[in-house]
Amino acid sequence: MEIAVIGNGEFILGFRLAGIRKTFAAENEERLVHHINRCLEDPEVGILVLESKDIARVPRRLQVTLEESVKPTVIAIGQEEGGLSMRDRIKRSVGVDLWK
Repeated sequence: MEIAVIGNGEFILGFRLAGIRKTFAAENEERLVHHINRCLEDPEVGILVLESKDIARVPRRLQVTLEESVKPTVIAIGQEEGGLSMRDRIKRSVGVDLWK
């Protein structure tokens, strides 16, 4: 299982420096949708990381697919999601409290 990260150049840079190999620059909506679909179809991708604002830029049908996706698990980083902390979002996505 691998982690994939999609976003603008600044967003993915930190992940690249951390050693994540599957990073995709998406400076426009067309590239964003292309990379998301590619990652959803890739059996090696277990976690897909996106910026919250990028999820809002894709068509509603794809947003629903991302929200309901189990594999890969989609993690949205950015604005707080309904007041949930990062710990709560990971717990909801993974099903386990990793801090215990």
